[in-house]
Formats: sequence, structure tokens, C-alpha cells
Amino acid sequence: MTRIYRVLRKAFARAPFDGEGAYRYGGRWSSVGTRLCYTSEHQSLAMLEYFVHLDADDAPPDLVLATAEIPDDLPRKLVKGEELPSHWRRSPPPPELAAFGDDFVQEAERCVLIVPSALAPNESNWLLNPQHASFRRIVVSGLEPLSYDPRMFGARRLGRRKP
Repeated sequence: MTRIYRVLRKAFARAPFDGEGAYRYGGRWSSVGTRLCYTSEHQSLAMLEYFVHLDADDAPPDLVLATAEIPDDLPRKLVKGEELPSHWRRSPPPPELAAFGDDFVQEAERCVLIVPSALAPNESNWLLNPQHASFRRIVVSGLEPLSYDPRMFGARRLGRRKP
């Protein structure tokens, strides 16, 4: 089994791996209208992936950490950095990256798409297809409040100024 992690707001914790956020808003690896759940192989990477999208002055107080266990025999596809366009880490992401996730979901051959993180390219994000028949074998193993160090959002949060 492989443990994966996802950070989200408490209001969405009832179904933490349903892919609703990507369906509504899209992401680096999928277009709006494609249901794909973004998770990470490490808790710290899940936090980075979430925090990079926040405004430092408006960090949410109600974050939760969802964890799940992926069976080792669940069908998966691994995408390596060398298979991607040279500019794949740019922000905003190049539009052709969304085709990886869109095609993955449409082909419906595998449940998990493992892709490198644009923030930490030697680590991986695990994208889950909640519509795949094997998805039901993924076991949600935990849901807990996420406490984080306020320094994650800069020295201003602590009343200090940078030198």
C-alpha cells in the first residue's frame, strides 16, 4: 500500500477525493470539466501544493489533511519529467499539460496517474480518477485538522519585518 495526502478546506472534507475541485476549476494536469483528484506522495508536498495557491494575507484557518491508502496492484501510469515539454514547470502551466490528465481520464485504463511536481520535480503527485472502477479500492485512512506554522505565510504574520 502507498499512502497519499491531500490538503483541503474543512467544508469539502466530506468527499475529499471526489475530484470536484479539478472538475470545477481545472489544474496543471486537467481541464475544467475533467474529474481528477490531486494528491501527493508526501504530506509536506501536499502542503506546498496547496499553499502555493494561497494569498499570504488570507490563509484559511480550517484546513484538513486527508490521507488514503492505494493498493500496490491498482492500475497506474507514471509520467516522467523527460516525457514532458521543457517548459512544463512554468506558471501558469502550458495548456498542453492538461491533455495528460484529460486523456488519462477519457482512456479510463488506469486509476492513478503519477506525475512530477512542478514545485519539487523529484517528488510526485498522484492524480486519482474517481470514475475508474478500481477507485473504490482506495481506502480513506484519515482526516484530521491541519495545523501549520504561521511562518509558512511570511514574517508579516508574526509582526516582524524582513531585514
